Amino acid sequence: MGLDSRRDEDGNVLPAATYQALHAGDGSDGGYNTNVLMLIHIPAGGGPAIGISIPRDDWTTLPGAPDGNATGKIKQAYGYELDQTLRYIVNTEPGVSHDDAYQQARSAARQEEITTVSQFLGGVPINHFIEVTMAAFYDIAQAVQPIQVCLNETTSDTYSGADFHQGLQSLDASQALSFVRQRRDTSGSGVELTDLDRERREQAFIVALAYKLRHEDVLTNFPLVQHLIDTAKQDIALDSGFDLLSFAGDAQRFAGGGITFQTLPIVRYGVEDGQDVNIVDLAQIRSTTAALIAASDHPGTTASATPTTSGPAGGGTTTAGTGAGGSSAAKAPTGATNAGASTAESTAPSTTTTSAAQPLASGGIPCVN
Repeated sequence: MGLDSRRDEDGNVLPAATYQALHAGDGSDGGYNTNVLMLIHIPAGGGPAIGISIPRDDWTTLPGAPDGNATGKIKQAYGYELDQTLRYIVNTEPGVSHDDAYQQARSAARQEEITTVSQFLGGVPINHFIEVTMAAFYDIAQAVQPIQVCLNETTSDTYSGADFHQGLQSLDASQALSFVRQRRDTSGSGVELTDLDRERREQAFIVALAYKLRHEDVLTNFPLVQHLIDTAKQDIALDSGFDLLSFAGDAQRFAGGGITFQTLPIVRYGVEDGQDVNIVDLAQIRSTTAALIAASDHPGTTASATPTTSGPAGGGTTTAGTGAGGSSAAKAPTGATNAGASTAESTAPSTTTTSAAQPLASGGIPCVN
């Protein structure tokens, strides 16, 4: 889960230079919405993993919502529980320090978000969690920069700081954060982006990162791996049973094409309680999730769960390739470079253009909106 908070894991403000690099305001901005929700299922038998993205604005039941708010956006479960638990501790346990109360509330909020997501998906057990803040993402990206990504169109956005040209390009840590945050184009170019395109960007970034880790032998560079693990321990919240070294081994397998990402479908955009939301078919969500997990557990079978997104899901021409389960790769779009990101070398990897509704497989660098 990825938080909207512009603070560190202890709730402290960040250095001014970090806020400048994040291009996301300061410590008073953001909050405790889980703006990124992704379930990663890793089969016990070593088969291909599946990453399931849950759009943050999906309207659903919130099991632990306070003050009689039984429904809300799925991302709101965390913040509601944090606020409710913190108020309860402050009012009933005056001897508890603010820092301890805050950490207890954060723990309760994580568990509530996990419970909400599990119920939303049909009771899927969630054994471990990773919680990432914007600052944590930036620190990890700094450790592995530059990272190559590919875009279908030239686009820029004053809100996220995005300024990207069409085609392959290498991003530094600050640009990488803009890449995964952008959900609009403010250049007047006519490029249309939605929140679902941002989900796709998040998937594409993980796939691109996995490609880098494999093809630059990062995972065999033990000092760098240890640095990444140390950074993760400092900046990222994990459950006590999460084994980072074991996960690093899984990441090596993912990098070679061992994971596919899928975004859960929405029926349409709507308005509930004055909020812009995604209206979903809960039965479709649960059947899609079950089929994707079953196909991951039994890779010899064919999943019939590729969802159809009825609402606007972002454009993009579908081309057979790694993202669509095909074998041929599309040529990267070409376009003039700008100062926002550097052009990839001529030895750049092959790319695959996919639409937001398609599965996105690891093993290459996907071109996305």
